[in-house]
Amino acid sequence: MKSNNIFLQKYGVWIAPIILFLILALGYNSPLISGKSILQHDIIQYKGGAEELNTFREKTGKETYWTNSMFGGMPTFQLGARYPGDVIGNVDKVLNFLPKPANYIFLLLCGFYLLGVAAFRNWKYALLGALFFGFTTYIYIIIAAGHNGKVHTIAYIPPVYAGIWYIFYRKKYALGFGITTLFLTLQLYANHAQMTYYSFIVLGFLFLSEIIRTFINKTSFKHLLYACGTALAAIVFAVGMNSQRLITNAEYIKATVRGDKILPDGFSNSSSSKGNSGMDKDAILQWSYGKFESLNLLIPRLLGGSSNEKGSEKVLEDIMAWRDENISSQEEMMKAFSGLGSLSYWGDQPGTSGPAYQGIIVVFFAIFGFIFSPKKYSYWILGASTLCLFLAWGSNFQWLSDIFIDYVPFYNKFRAPSSILVVLEILFPLIAVYGIYSLFESNNKVEIKTKSFLIYSGIFIGFLVLLLVLGTSILSFSTESERNSMPTDLLAILQKYRSGMYKTDIWRAFGFLIPTIILVYFTLKKQIKKEYALAGIALLSMIDLWNVNKNYLNDTNFVAKNVAEKPFLIKQEDTENQESPEIQNLLALENVNASLMQIKKADPSYYRVFNTTANPFSENNTSYFHHSLGGYSAVKLRRMDDIIDYYFNFKDNSRGIGTAAVVNMLNTKYIVSGTLEKPQISQNPDASGAVWLVNSIKPVQNAGEELTRINDTDLKNIAIINTKEMKLKNSNFSPSKSIIKLKTYTPNHLSYTFSGNSNALAVFSEIYYPYGWKATIDGIETPILRANYLLRALEIPAGQHTIDFNFHPNTIEKGGTLSLIFSLLFLGALAVLVYVENKNRPKQLPQTD
Repeated sequence: MKSNNIFLQKYGVWIAPIILFLILALGYNSPLISGKSILQHDIIQYKGGAEELNTFREKTGKETYWTNSMFGGMPTFQLGARYPGDVIGNVDKVLNFLPKPANYIFLLLCGFYLLGVAAFRNWKYALLGALFFGFTTYIYIIIAAGHNGKVHTIAYIPPVYAGIWYIFYRKKYALGFGITTLFLTLQLYANHAQMTYYSFIVLGFLFLSEIIRTFINKTSFKHLLYACGTALAAIVFAVGMNSQRLITNAEYIKATVRGDKILPDGFSNSSSSKGNSGMDKDAILQWSYGKFESLNLLIPRLLGGSSNEKGSEKVLEDIMAWRDENISSQEEMMKAFSGLGSLSYWGDQPGTSGPAYQGIIVVFFAIFGFIFSPKKYSYWILGASTLCLFLAWGSNFQWLSDIFIDYVPFYNKFRAPSSILVVLEILFPLIAVYGIYSLFESNNKVEIKTKSFLIYSGIFIGFLVLLLVLGTSILSFSTESERNSMPTDLLAILQKYRSGMYKTDIWRAFGFLIPTIILVYFTLKKQIKKEYALAGIALLSMIDLWNVNKNYLNDTNFVAKNVAEKPFLIKQEDTENQESPEIQNLLALENVNASLMQIKKADPSYYRVFNTTANPFSENNTSYFHHSLGGYSAVKLRRMDDIIDYYFNFKDNSRGIGTAAVVNMLNTKYIVSGTLEKPQISQNPDASGAVWLVNSIKPVQNAGEELTRINDTDLKNIAIINTKEMKLKNSNFSPSKSIIKLKTYTPNHLSYTFSGNSNALAVFSEIYYPYGWKATIDGIETPILRANYLLRALEIPAGQHTIDFNFHPNTIEKGGTLSLIFSLLFLGALAVLVYVENKNRPKQLPQTD
């Protein structure tokens, strides 16, 4: 019995919270218990784009790093490609033992609990912080949307900070090194570079703070060197253990829309960032947070919540009633509703899935923490939070965004500046708990603490009162577009609905904040135990966040497992959950799916399909059934993006003939047109086929010419070659008596047969990608040329030959070797650090801050 008590005393502070986190993760996602699965928009898109990869893996047991399912062809590095000998992937699999999305919520709670233990050395405060963070609304919004890579990466950020905390503040170098390396390795494995990039902004502020504190003699220079060296070593090892993934993706990114630009200025309507790499500035800043919108950190529906806010059915009924009474023609209706973006949301962004609500209680204590918690924490946390808030404003704080886009390395690789609010979602719970900790645990006199807290509470409540009183009279509750185009009485219906949400949520904030203030007051007066107060604060915060989160991730997001696994062949009678918006979207595609399946059954040959029943460049539904000319990916190849922008997104019809040329050269045999309800299949008689031989070349000298000459060139007989970059051995070709055919196809290996009496130039309807593809003629490697801006070409000598294209990037083997070496070195370095630290361990631990 005594040994059991010792065990519980030692490990209970870990076991009990883990059990609680398991209950909460599964309890929130209770449909998982009955065997259902979550249905997420972006994961549906992923499944469509990755279908060829997954099918190849199931059939062969091997991996393909190339797929032709989207945009004519692209690497699979961002589509769930697996790497041989990926040790850290197995560790991640063990930690993610729960079904999605309970696994992410569990990891979020556990990771922040570890950070809390490092920061407070008190499990009660660590648990409170974990609950503050683990139920942040932003997390549940991105889970519902299917941004799994993002939330997966976010889950590993707090434990990385925990490791850094042990290194810098606790001087436990071995423990900090082990934790930082392990979880940073897992964070990089989760593969969302944008979230990792933002997390390093926070570390930059922490490092800067420690350097400043050292120079003003608050810490020793020796410790700073040890800490920085240990942290740097952890980063190096984490990067090294992810060498396979990082080196491959670094090579890939150079050829994508986030890499170097190919075309000179003048080929895009977007504003460019400085230099010749990264995304267009307009694309980067498209989802910029509004300055006033930032207050939805503490009031969720300040600007209407989401673009499709739950409960908007009532205002829709009122609007439809107005329409029936006032609209008599389609033209009138188009004019009246032309400026309407969303029934509920009226903020600065094009649209949103929901507010970045942090929780009124969390924000209340966070601001208090910035003022009253230890300065060695509050200063750098405030600095990081402020900068990231300003960056989230994007185009609404243009000068700062311009500096970062033009001068800060890699910042122009990422879009949607509002995403950087994730930094606040991590730091606010941390500093909020420090605020509570300073109230309950500091040595200041009770009278001083009570007075400070009451003054602060009064100011905060006063601010909310101002929002309530002045907001409804000052704010328009509408967008400029709505005010300029909508009839006054129709606009009034919207404004009344939105102002109602605004007032309701401010009153709701009072309902949670006032009991919290009373609870803290009586705790400071010693009339309530602080343990009860912490439990009460945690419960109030959880009720608040849980209820808001259920607006965005709830039972309607869960469907039968078979529907979630195969979401493309779906019928009305197959689904239980008709309330799910995603189910409705899938059902709308039923007729299109039937048409795509009809083509697949009738024609098993090699070709592409162009589906125009919806925007072909924002859907992967077609990719599930066929090789698609379109697709949906944030990392599509730059050359394909240029083709789309120039030949498909034009404002007039001047390049229409060029569009047809692109469709033909990409072997688009079938075009699906019409509507979602009545799709029409047409066969394209001008499709060029998998490969063809040309009579001559059209030499050009730059990328702009390569692109534009597609518009006026007979591509079946002439190949456009940039002779400045591509060197040909021959200039005369006579293909009249030559034949070339595709013999076998797999996504990473294509084989052709050629027979001819003269030298030939073959153009292949395959996307040119300079890294990893190798071409051989009868086993002898041959240079791959680029033709028509986008495609591959080969010079073929006279005779009978077998031509093979194989895709296997060298970075896979090189990176795999490096990953293994760094994994072994990490274990050795950790063993040495543990030995040295144990040898020099002090007899007593330093006191709690």
